[in-house]
Amino acid sequence: MKNIASVFKQNHKALIGYITAGYPDIAATPKIAAVLAENGCDIIELGIPFSDPLADGATIQKSSHQALLKGTTPKACLETAATIRKSIDIPLVFMTYYNPVLNYGLEAFCRDCTRAGIIALIVPDLPPEEGIELGEITDKHGMDLIYLLAPNSTPERIKAVAEKSRGFIYLVSLTGVTGARDSLPPELEDFIKRVRARARLPLCVGFGISTPEHARRIGSIADGVIVGSRIIDLIDEDSTFSSLKSFVSGLRNALDSNGKI
Repeated sequence: MKNIASVFKQNHKALIGYITAGYPDIAATPKIAAVLAENGCDIIELGIPFSDPLADGATIQKSSHQALLKGTTPKACLETAATIRKSIDIPLVFMTYYNPVLNYGLEAFCRDCTRAGIIALIVPDLPPEEGIELGEITDKHGMDLIYLLAPNSTPERIKAVAEKSRGFIYLVSLTGVTGARDSLPPELEDFIKRVRARARLPLCVGFGISTPEHARRIGSIADGVIVGSRIIDLIDEDSTFSSLKSFVSGLRNALDSNGKI
């Protein structure tokens, strides 16, 4: 099983694909994960459905709601991760909110994540100053705890995240929620440069990335891209996943062009 650090060796640009566990159903999740891995994703971000996903836009909120209606629990997500791990060796990361982890029990959750092959957590509603206990437990279990930064993050917050985050730093491309968009903010490059000046970890950009052109632009200045809403859209549009395969391959090709326009 690969670790996150291995993804970024030799200036490789990481492609991180997000899917909601249990959407469109729990049986489909490993199949979708295989499509992502086979067509160029380096890391799979597996979302644990939650009833109040504050950082997510309409697309991921809908997928999370439907997964919950079908009975997708954190335990089911762990079982699904273990199934995925049997056939895929790229890193698996859980995206979850803090409440499900707290209800499960921090120690028990990290222990079961390790057993299932999950090597990192992304918790959007957990700021670094409140993540000390979870950080200690993830460290004990050999897991990375990945923090987020937004364009309006203060120098103090950037410093704190640079010190506390493990694996990579998740840069939110814009202030707001997830969702596919036609364009990315013009100030994105300046934001990445501000964080780069204070952080040594790889920087990966998410929120709003929905085209190979977006990936190419980000690949020229950051270390990876994170794509979620557009993947969910394509799962909805084409149950054969052929459109998803083409889309992911297109993103991979764009990143492999080393940012050349």
